Order: sequence, then structure tokens, then C-alpha cells
Amino acid sequence: MSETWWRGAAIYQVYLRSFADGNGDGVGDLAGLRARLPYLSALGVNAIWLNPWYPSPLADGGYDVADYRDIDPVFGTLAEAEEFIAEAHELNIRIIIDVVPNHSSTASAWFREALRDPSVRDRFWFRDEPGEWQSIFGGPAWTQLPDGQWYLHLFDPGQPDLNWTNPDVHREFHDVLRFWYDRGVDGIRIDSAALLTKPEGLTGSYEDLDEVHDVYRSWRLINDEYADRVLVGEVWLPDQERLARYLRSDELHTVFNFPFLACPWEPAGLREVIEQTLATHAPLGAPPTWVLSNHDVARVVTRYGRADTSWDHGDRRDGAPADLELGYRRARAAALLAMALPGGIYIYQGEELGLPEVDDIPDELRQDPMWRRSNHTVKGRDGCRVPLPWSGDEPPFGFGTATPWLPQPDAWNKLTVEAQTADLGSMLNLYRNGLRIRAERLGDGTLTWLDLGPDVLAFTRDSGLTCVVNLGAEPVPLPGHATVLLASGPLDGDRLPTDTAAWLI
Repeated sequence: MSETWWRGAAIYQVYLRSFADGNGDGVGDLAGLRARLPYLSALGVNAIWLNPWYPSPLADGGYDVADYRDIDPVFGTLAEAEEFIAEAHELNIRIIIDVVPNHSSTASAWFREALRDPSVRDRFWFRDEPGEWQSIFGGPAWTQLPDGQWYLHLFDPGQPDLNWTNPDVHREFHDVLRFWYDRGVDGIRIDSAALLTKPEGLTGSYEDLDEVHDVYRSWRLINDEYADRVLVGEVWLPDQERLARYLRSDELHTVFNFPFLACPWEPAGLREVIEQTLATHAPLGAPPTWVLSNHDVARVVTRYGRADTSWDHGDRRDGAPADLELGYRRARAAALLAMALPGGIYIYQGEELGLPEVDDIPDELRQDPMWRRSNHTVKGRDGCRVPLPWSGDEPPFGFGTATPWLPQPDAWNKLTVEAQTADLGSMLNLYRNGLRIRAERLGDGTLTWLDLGPDVLAFTRDSGLTCVVNLGAEPVPLPGHATVLLASGPLDGDRLPTDTAAWLI
């Protein structure tokens, strides 16, 4: 791929703890991931994005980083990480890792030093009185120390916010970027990218302040010292003009497309989001990205089977009734829609298997801080983080040899990689075929809309491939074509049934 490989890449998100267990302790690790690299190569992805793999007390699933320059022993060693990067590169798979710059961990050397020596507390936000902000995970965003001072944590109390007015913080992350780029990492995914800088007085809004762009300009300078590297921002902003500022030529290369993820399964809304995304990115020369789910969001099969198919972090609707058969059909169509759009695509592990959200995890096994911080009223994100089913008829389904850290449903015996590989009509084979055709005919570029009625999304790509998605209640005629390359479900003669997508040439 070219030095702008990310422009049309298919990127697979690995939640390492739940991908594959190589040492038999019930937790996914680098050994398991390395053993499954041939699976990802055969799937047809161009890159892997890994959630944090650093040492962590797990106050928030590893997003409370104790040491940015090492690997958590539960996952393996730094040497194994370097071997994994090399092995992935041999398969032409790039590696993107998570960097978490908004906050650290109470177990980090810096925070422990701050507890001992108040003179270095300005690497974080300490105050004699608590402020007004509330934690994103629920409850106050301030926690008091035994000596009486309070420290800021926009997330869990185990995640103290870093003070980006302190030059030490800038130097630290500049060094972290170089540390991983020197080890062959191809890109950095920036967690909570719009939250780093805080307003004077620590009151009012703390999201998307102008000063945050100075941080990313300095990161881009370091990034560009290395060939072929990409900066990806996790930026949740409904204002497209504000979002575009992160994509300027001297800042980030791409950002996640959360409006697309959050949009309901509805034709007018989806078209509006797609058009808005393309209009935002095109003037900047930045590639769009398309994403249906991730480790923070209820799985797409479940979301699309609910009465309300939109997504909102503030109202997760955990446990809401879902017609999984309907959701599965829509998820198949959505996969072909997302793969056909211009730009890059992110696939969250298990999405290619059609896994549903696991809503019935026993309360005593839940680990998400949202569950704790909400006084057990918000089930949180554990349901989309359940370990993958690889083979066999009962748990642990080839994930490893021990009981997995979160329980797998017995019904997943029909959704294993093994079972789906043998089923030509499975979700897995839909993804394999879709990604293969995508590599040949899609990716970066432009689209031309076709008008096939208000309930149909249809467009032709530069290669001549036409994507048609029927979101209406009745079958619709397919436009003129020579061949149906791929369809998300059975066709009705030359008609496209409801909640079905087709690729035509």
C-alpha cells in the first residue's frame, strides 16, 4: 500500500483481553493474537487497532495506563509486542495502538510521586476544594486525598486527568510517540482526543477547547519524522465545522465517524450523515472513516433489532428488547453499505461473526466502572466485550482452555469461526467476500448518488460498482446491471427485499 495506506484501509479493532487466550488463564493475550494472525489475514484486513495493552490496574479496562512504555504482563512482554508487530508486517497488516493522553493512572509513577511530593502535583489537576464537574462515568469528577486536597478525574477516580499546561506532559507524550514508532507501530489512535485541555478555573465546558489543536500540531511534527504513519482521533463532536479543525493538514489524518455509528437505520438520516461526512472531509483532502460498533457501544446486531436503532451514550438502553433476527439482517446490509462508502472502515472484533450484545452477564461478574459508578443502574460496556467464540460446541469455544474472564452464551456455538467458515451464507463469509471485493474495487475515492426512491440508498463508485440498500418495507427493483457481485441476503428475482444490500456491476 502507498504512504497514505489508511485512506482506504479496512482496520480491525482488537480488544486484546477478549480476542484469543494463548496461555490458558482465561484472558486474551499477545500469544493468542499472534496465533490468530492468519485468521485476520484471511479475513482481508489491512490493519489492526489494539485497545490499550499497557500495565494497568484496570479501573477502566486498561484506559488507566500505569506505564506507557511497557506491556501488561497478563498480555505478554514488550519483546512479544515487537515480535507481533514484525509478524503482522510480514502479512502486510499494519498496527495502530491506543494512546491515552487525557489521563493517567493512580498507579503511574507520576501520580505516586505527586502523592509523596506536592511540588510535582501540577502534572495533574489538584485543588484545595472540589469543582463542579461530574464524571463521565457518573458521580463527582473530584476525589479527595488523605491530606485534604482533591484531584480531577473526568472518568474513573483511578484515572487522574493530566495537566496539559505543564511542559512535562507534552515532553512525556512526545517521547511515548517516538518510543512506539521506533518499534514499528504504524499509527496512533488518540483516546478522548477533544478533552485534553481544560478551561481556566476548571469550570464550564471542557470539551474541544482551541488549545487542544496546539497539542496535535506538535504530534503531527513528530509523526512526520517517520514514514507512513497515521494519527487517528477519537472525537465525538456533532458540529462538523469544529470536527473539521482536527483534520487540518498539520493535525490528525483521520477521525472516527461517530455520527454514522449513532445514526438510526433510516434512509434519510443515513444519507444525510453520509453526505455531511463527505462534505466535511473533501475540502480538507482527508479520508472519511465508517464504523458500526466498537468496545464502548452495544453491538450492532442488537442495536438494529431494537425499536429505536439509534445510539446515544447518555441513554444506552442496556437490556432493551431486540429482535435479533431483524438486527442480524440489517447488520448484514449495513456491513455492505459501510464497506462500499469512500474512505476507510473499522470492524470491531466479532462484528464479522454477527455477535449480539450479551445483556445477561451476572451482576457479580460485571467489571465496567459505569456499573459501579452508576450505583448499579447502568449495565455498561461489558456486554460487547465478551470473549470471541472460535470453535467447538460449548464455552470457552476455543478462546482458550480456561473459563473466560466474561462468560460466553451457550447459543454462540452457532456463531463460532469454525461453524461460520463452513457456512457459505454466514456473516463471516459475507465479510470475507465483501473485504475481498472492496480491496479490488472500493476504498478511497468518490461516489455518485442514484435516485431509486426515498427508501433506498444507492450510489455508484469510481470503479463502476453500484451499491443498493433497501431500507423500505417492500422489495424494490434493482437498477440495470450485468452481475450481482454480492448481496447481504437472498434476492427476490430481480428485486431487492427489505433490509438488504447488493453490490452490482
